[in-house]
Amino acid sequence: MSAKIIANNVTNIFPSANGQITALKNFNAEVQEGEFVCIVGPSGCGKSTFLRILAGLQEPTSGEVKIIPGQDTSKPLNNVVFQEYAIFPWKNVIDNVAFGLEMRGYSKTVRHEIALDWLDRVGLRKFAHNYPHQLSGGMKQRVSIARALANDPEVLLMDEPLGALDAQTRTVMQDELLHIWETYRKTVVYITHSIEEAVLLGDRVMLMTAHPGTNKATFDVAIPRPRDIKTTSTPQFAELSYTIWEALRDEVLRTMEEQRCVKTTN
Repeated sequence: MSAKIIANNVTNIFPSANGQITALKNFNAEVQEGEFVCIVGPSGCGKSTFLRILAGLQEPTSGEVKIIPGQDTSKPLNNVVFQEYAIFPWKNVIDNVAFGLEMRGYSKTVRHEIALDWLDRVGLRKFAHNYPHQLSGGMKQRVSIARALANDPEVLLMDEPLGALDAQTRTVMQDELLHIWETYRKTVVYITHSIEEAVLLGDRVMLMTAHPGTNKATFDVAIPRPRDIKTTSTPQFAELSYTIWEALRDEVLRTMEEQRCVKTTN
């Protein structure tokens, strides 16, 4: 495998009412072509900030981020799925999913065929002609996921994409993401608060420290693929999840203590 994403000493500082805040400090990452990497860290550690920098939605204060493009220049370099459902309220479901394909010049017939295939995969085909206001929050997020995948990006950037789903739907979507990744081997950077989700989905799990976020540890997930929900019942899964929690625990406690101090001061 060759490197697809390289981040060197990424620092991000932004102004606030209390002065400058360092969200990220000298954060480094390298993701290989076709690798599924999960990033876990305490709240406020800069995980989402790093993803936005990767997506080109904001510039780092210092450091460098590169996504190495492939040979097929017709594909978008990356697509992002945020925790909030970023779909167009004036478009129906099928046109939301087909939006990226429309921007790339696909005919209506072709883009609707591709969109319907992905709506099948996320269990929303019968809602193809509904509008977002007619959908639940979890259904809206599945539309967002389908849209990103339908656009066939080289790199898929996902920021807590299943966080808004109920537990049962989240489990189904985890299984679907595993199946999709096995089929297409996309390069994925996946932000999550759930250690168990990271271990189930990822090839590697990167831990970030409490604010300001930087590298804490990286764990290879040596659990064989293909995986599914049964994987979570294995001793190997439980052992690795606990090991990661032990490494992360102090950072979570530090974040909680800092939050208590801020409340006391205010």
